[in-house]
Amino acid sequence: MEQNETMTREMPLASFGPTVWGVPDGSVALLLRQRLSEHDGPLLHVARDDAAVASLADMLAYLMPEVEVLRLPAWDCLPYDRVSPNSVIVAERVGTLCRLLEPIKARRIVLTTVHSLLQRVPPRSAFKGQSISVATGEMLDQSMLIEVLVANGYTRTDTVMEAGEFATRGGIFDLFPSGAPDPIRLDLFGDEVENIRAFDVGTQRSTEKLARFELRPVSEFSLGPDSISRFRTGWRDTFGPGAASDTIYENVSDGRRYPGLEHYLPLFHDGDGHQMETLLDYLPDAAVSFDSHAPDILKARLDMIADHYEARRVPVREGEMPYRALPPHRLYLDRHGWDAMLSRTPSVLLNAFAKPDLGDGIDAGNRPGPLFARAKDGSRDGVFEAFGKQVEDWAKSGRRTYVTAWSRGSRERIAHLLQEHGLTTESHDDWPSAAGISRGTVGLLVLGVERGFVSDRLCFVSEQDLLGERISRPPRRKKRGEQFISQVGEIAEGDLVVHQDYGIGRYVGLQTIREGLVAHDYLSIFYDGEQRLLLPVENIELLSRFGSEQASVQLDKLGGTAWQARKAKMKSRIRVMAGELIRTAAARAMREAPTLAPAEGLWDEFCARFPFVETEDQSRAIADVLEDMSSGRPMDRLVCGDVGFGKTEVALRAAFVAALSGMQVAVVVPTTLLARQHYRGFVARFEGLPVRIAQLSRMVTPKEATKVREEMADGRLDIVIGTHALLAKTVSFNRLGLLIIDEEQHFGVAHKEKLKALREDVHVLTLSATPLPRTLQLSLSGVREMSLIATPPTDRLAVRTFITPFDSVMIREAIQRERFRGGQVFCVLPRLADLDRMADRLAEIVPDAKVVQAHGRLTPTELERVMTEFADGKYDILLSTNIVESGLDMPSVNTIIIHRA
Repeated sequence: MEQNETMTREMPLASFGPTVWGVPDGSVALLLRQRLSEHDGPLLHVARDDAAVASLADMLAYLMPEVEVLRLPAWDCLPYDRVSPNSVIVAERVGTLCRLLEPIKARRIVLTTVHSLLQRVPPRSAFKGQSISVATGEMLDQSMLIEVLVANGYTRTDTVMEAGEFATRGGIFDLFPSGAPDPIRLDLFGDEVENIRAFDVGTQRSTEKLARFELRPVSEFSLGPDSISRFRTGWRDTFGPGAASDTIYENVSDGRRYPGLEHYLPLFHDGDGHQMETLLDYLPDAAVSFDSHAPDILKARLDMIADHYEARRVPVREGEMPYRALPPHRLYLDRHGWDAMLSRTPSVLLNAFAKPDLGDGIDAGNRPGPLFARAKDGSRDGVFEAFGKQVEDWAKSGRRTYVTAWSRGSRERIAHLLQEHGLTTESHDDWPSAAGISRGTVGLLVLGVERGFVSDRLCFVSEQDLLGERISRPPRRKKRGEQFISQVGEIAEGDLVVHQDYGIGRYVGLQTIREGLVAHDYLSIFYDGEQRLLLPVENIELLSRFGSEQASVQLDKLGGTAWQARKAKMKSRIRVMAGELIRTAAARAMREAPTLAPAEGLWDEFCARFPFVETEDQSRAIADVLEDMSSGRPMDRLVCGDVGFGKTEVALRAAFVAALSGMQVAVVVPTTLLARQHYRGFVARFEGLPVRIAQLSRMVTPKEATKVREEMADGRLDIVIGTHALLAKTVSFNRLGLLIIDEEQHFGVAHKEKLKALREDVHVLTLSATPLPRTLQLSLSGVREMSLIATPPTDRLAVRTFITPFDSVMIREAIQRERFRGGQVFCVLPRLADLDRMADRLAEIVPDAKVVQAHGRLTPTELERVMTEFADGKYDILLSTNIVESGLDMPSVNTIIIHRA
């Protein structure tokens, strides 16, 4: 029994079938297309991770739009975790499993990962008959439907935003089924389904009309009477009768879901003649292909499962809750089970390299494409010339050449660069039209290919191959007409809102009112005296959030004079302030400023070095800044956006324009650490360009500082980045053309006066995530221009927050996961007295991690040294009080542990 419960590492390496050589990552889609034509059944491809699955799914959708592509992602939590996997991931998994049990309407390719294939799934019997088909004109009992939804994992909310949620408002029933691209809105008249419409998550407005839809479960287990009975029996049989007092057991017995319950999935399904199965049980006639990294990933995953199981078997430390872990063989396959699963189906292991002389298997004939990006010495000379010559050689050998870009904007820039170097290009949005381009012409596609490849007839060159390493993905679509409040989900019940005509009220939720046969949604807002305003959802732009402290706020009366009087008083104050501001603005408007424009040729190359895809707001802010700098009048623009939304890139583009136009640029920041961070970023982006950059702060030696001041004064320096040291009387510029102020809210009145003297006739760009009220007021009133970056960066993941008891295993894994990917961790405690005790616990949990402490009792010099060394990567964990809330830019920190929150 012990051998079954602990996966030993002495087993021989699992089999993956014969090797197919010559299949680089980018060409996997082409191989799958070929295999699909040779195999009658579906295909299963096992990729290295979910990112590779997403990239391959996009490629398959582009090359074979007629093929049904399904994905089975792995849970995004660790084995034997105390938290549940993301509900959206679980919904996609269940949607795929249910879809596999339904009749095939087209050729099918299923994409998954090694982690997902290794994990057992619920038996097919658990999902057979669980899908409900709902059609217009049918009868549907609402109370029965709610019971079914709750039992199958749906969560009741006020506003449906994600898969697995539902909401009811009178005769309107909103729900987001698993596997559906958009949520569904049912319009019920009694128990009759009058209308079925899809609706937009952002605007909550109905879109297309549907005749029917399939309602599938969104959880891998239900909480019906039978499954609860199986769980209770299995729990007592596995852990003994004494475990019946466990919180998990009590919650399931009462029909409630509990965080981490998915890690006991077999207890809901094993019994009554049914057992957990594998994905290939759902695909009995599938042909399987594996990524070349699959053997290594499988071994590492099996080791991780064994390590976590053994860690859970160790007696818990004082103050920690016990964790009862199921034996690994019940949740996961071991290597014997893996081999037994693969013995029933044909499988191959893909390898990116060409077939060696003594290698077995077959050769698909594809090769990784050449890298045209700059060499290690920093030189970018001859990149496009080399690419042009390669295109000619490929054309002579009968191959067509395609360059893939991550976005339309990138495609346009690449087209411009290639045309400047004499190459003929064609842009295509679909493969049927792109497949027929003439040889020697470069086809430009918007397609997420990380690395290019060369086949017998096709050559794909990725954006990275041509321009250098990038970290970008296709941008999310922005909803039309986004305002400060653009969707119902941005405000919660009980929030204070301001109606532009009626003043401050309290939002209490959505309400559906039927007028005849037509139902309409309204936002219900309460005012003083229990008065109520019903605002149609399409007029939500009339509302804005109440931005101040909401406690003890007096609501306005509908039709009262208080709101109008406050508006009139504010208008009067604005007029007085406007007089002063207009005089200041007029004086600036009369001045002339250098007309600065991007340098031809180098501009596209500099923009292409940005390793991300610009968001819509970011592109608009850049365009605004360029327009201001070329107007001939002094620019005074505020760029406002959240941390990490791309304000620094706007400053970089502006600095490039000014420096390449022969003007000096001063970048003023509040802290030495931020100055050093900006200095490194600017140096990296301007590498290879005729621009001299220096920094001036306390971290620079007196000798270096003197040299920097001299070179600023005589014009030898183009860009200088510094702290308040730039505002000293000994500092002067030769031809200052652009002043960039980062985090303006950190500068005091005296510093502002000095900045005013600096910016009399220069362009000024201010960056801030939290601008001062006066700065913001100047921008909103139009005296200063403002660009708002409200769109989050592409691929930014939502922050996941888990509230759990203190768990050494979870803390260790969170820290180790961050360290293994090269990241760092904040560990924050509210009390200074707890720091030493927590340091001892961390030394016990992760003895090889380097920990440093930061708190308010350190001297400024010592605190700055600690933060600087942590930013340099000398430590893995910063153990601190809430001093880290000062807003440091540390992109390597993606995990924060808060003890005694």
